[in-house]
Amino acid sequence: MGENAISGNLKNLTIDTRDSETLVVCFGEMLIDFVPTVGGVSLAEAPAFKKAPGGAPANVAVGVSRLGGSSAFIGKVGDDEFGRMLADILRLNNVDNSGMRFDHNARTALAFVTLRGDGEREFLFFRHPSADMLLLESELDKNLIQKAKIFHYGSISLIEEPCRSTQLAAMKIAKSAGSLLSYDPNLRLPLWPSEEAARKEIMSIWNLADVIKISEDEITFLTGGDDPYDDDVVLQKLFHPNLKLLVVSEGPNGCRYYTKEFKGRVAGVKVKPVDTTGAGDAFVSGLLNSLASDITILKDEKKLREALLFANACGAITVTERGAIPAMPSMDAVQDLLTSSRS
Repeated sequence: MGENAISGNLKNLTIDTRDSETLVVCFGEMLIDFVPTVGGVSLAEAPAFKKAPGGAPANVAVGVSRLGGSSAFIGKVGDDEFGRMLADILRLNNVDNSGMRFDHNARTALAFVTLRGDGEREFLFFRHPSADMLLLESELDKNLIQKAKIFHYGSISLIEEPCRSTQLAAMKIAKSAGSLLSYDPNLRLPLWPSEEAARKEIMSIWNLADVIKISEDEITFLTGGDDPYDDDVVLQKLFHPNLKLLVVSEGPNGCRYYTKEFKGRVAGVKVKPVDTTGAGDAFVSGLLNSLASDITILKDEKKLREALLFANACGAITVTERGAIPAMPSMDAVQDLLTSSRS
């Protein structure tokens, strides 16, 4: 057998094993976002709305797949037109949706989202209750969770039972199977009964995560108003003994990183922003895709900085297009941006 044939066979082999060995399983909500057809208006002023798939965990799953990685989504939607549409969107984006469940009584969640003229996002949620809040522990695909190299989740599923207990059970299954636990709280205060409840629940699972990504606003909220740029605040109040990596996203300015061994900052990649929706999720998908391929990144600062620059570029590309899932970048697009930003 010639050398090319051998290398070709090996290449195919790595692709086959890669799917099972680098699987990123994302748990949580998937919903329909209704976005105004014009920018800079309040929800009341919007002349019309365009529907778009939403939900941070689902965005991350698509982001990983778009980069050529292997991903799956676990969550519940309504047994309705919107729910089936969302399942199809995941399938069309090569995300394993076998862990999705369909509720015959509750509807798929809806969210009206707008970026007002003053730059603030305004949310109006329809979840009374919605299907994503009703996922039961008995409906979990345990085999799928156990295959996860990385198990990723947020905090929105902690707001109500039964989904809260289901998320805790899923995290326990993943941890027992040796998965890396990844947490992006993705604070959405309008969904919580109170600020105190949000803070308490978000922090209740803090010490279980191996990797946490937070924003500057979330640091201020979780610490009760402390300076998000103060390393001592982050290390003393938010870093815990089991944590392998804490990342603070700073939007266009890039990110900061903290591990037991090192800390630093990686600059953002400059682009012209159009819509920031999904930028944080694209960042997370870029980071998790790198970690799933090479977990030793967590111990090697040079490799970690490269992975975070890559994640910054993923977020940057996403803000140049409207919507979250449609704007998630391909590997080629990220490499092209990094190449052009270096020249």
